[in-house]
Amino acid sequence: MLKDPFSGMLRSHSSSLAVLQRLLDMSIIYFGLVFATSIHHIPLDSEYLLLMSLAGLLFLLLAEIQWMYRSWRTEKLMNEFGSVIGVWFTVVLCLMLLGFATKTSSSYSRLAVTMWAFVVPVAMVLARLIYRKSLRILRAGNKNTRTVAFFGCGKTANKMAAHINEVPWMGLKVVGAFDDRPLDRIEPSALSFEGDAQNLVNRARSGAIHIVYITLPMNAENRIAGLVDQLSDTTVSIYVVPDSFAFDLFQARWSSLAGVPVVSVHESPFYGVHGWVKRAEDMILGSLILIFISILMLFIAIGIKFTSRGSVLFKQRRYGLNGEIVEVWKFRSMTVCDDGATVVQAQKNDARVTPFGAFLRRTSLDELPQFINVLQGKMSIVGPRPHAVAHNEEYRSQIHGYMLRHKVKPGITGWAQINGWRGETDKLDKMKGRVDYDLDYVHNWSLWLDIKIIFMTIFKGFINKNAY
Repeated sequence: MLKDPFSGMLRSHSSSLAVLQRLLDMSIIYFGLVFATSIHHIPLDSEYLLLMSLAGLLFLLLAEIQWMYRSWRTEKLMNEFGSVIGVWFTVVLCLMLLGFATKTSSSYSRLAVTMWAFVVPVAMVLARLIYRKSLRILRAGNKNTRTVAFFGCGKTANKMAAHINEVPWMGLKVVGAFDDRPLDRIEPSALSFEGDAQNLVNRARSGAIHIVYITLPMNAENRIAGLVDQLSDTTVSIYVVPDSFAFDLFQARWSSLAGVPVVSVHESPFYGVHGWVKRAEDMILGSLILIFISILMLFIAIGIKFTSRGSVLFKQRRYGLNGEIVEVWKFRSMTVCDDGATVVQAQKNDARVTPFGAFLRRTSLDELPQFINVLQGKMSIVGPRPHAVAHNEEYRSQIHGYMLRHKVKPGITGWAQINGWRGETDKLDKMKGRVDYDLDYVHNWSLWLDIKIIFMTIFKGFINKNAY
């Protein structure tokens, strides 16, 4: 078959497209501010131009850190949208902090800046939606496509090939599978068998194959290393697909020590800029929420005093960041304040829960004092829910990876809670389900994910049938 002369035409100019995307984003930031100020009849003076320039430079810096201008060909549309929105609102938070610190926020129209803050991400999302739709049209005509081959016939290759065929918008065309093993040792496959490693290398050299996925088990390191060495004489992109023994490497981060590359399998996502962003999020949102709920907290405190004996606040030791002990505050909802070697979880119709306390627990209003813990730096608004020290010691030996949830600060709300994992964990599977979501949050944190969790908490995170 003759090769389409236009196939891969856009791919060869991918770096130019990335430059155009950067320029388009800068234009959206500029014209978004022009639009917002003109709507409110505000002159675009030097102060607004300075604001726009700072926003543009900060956006480009954070976008590069987040690899936002990489190829999104094989990723979901919502992942790209989330990255764009997360980076932009990080910029907005940073500008707000700068305005408060320099006492210059009063120089700008709040209405105009707020409109600008929401117009920009909408325009960026629409621009990317149009871009993706255009690429889909091109790929439907066999333009901007890339050919894919698998080395290693097996279930993994079949599964990945089936997924590629189900999403033609990625522009990936599966050639088939290659393998060095004798035919009688190769598992039956839906993929066409194309030959051995030498056949793969020859076709890669000819330009007929652009991407190679090596789907061998990780214990076949010699075969993998040999194939990678052979393919290094070609220009194909090579991906090694980890098996179950190396699955954790999907979340790994590359760094170096004394010039030697190292892979970080378990690490906190909140180092460097990400840590500043997370803390800024907690300080700004935590302060605003505390101001908003202060009157409500006063009435709750009065209600506790009038309905039962004891202190208003219940303070309990929990594991915080890096497993350090922190004191977490809640409104007292029980007649007891257990914090010893054995802590009994609240159960349905628990006699220890006061009538007013039952209402507080059902509506999660007992958690409100934890916003003070957030400002203290002991907790975050979003993160894995803290467990009593006794429960940590009980489950850390029963659930693989349990303590990795403490690579981040505990949160008032979390990914597990809005997905229904709340309340009593009377069975090990319930705690394991909660921990799985906690680790997913640690591995995939983004500002956009935090905003999503906070938004969803408003609608489904307060009242829950499992909260006793």
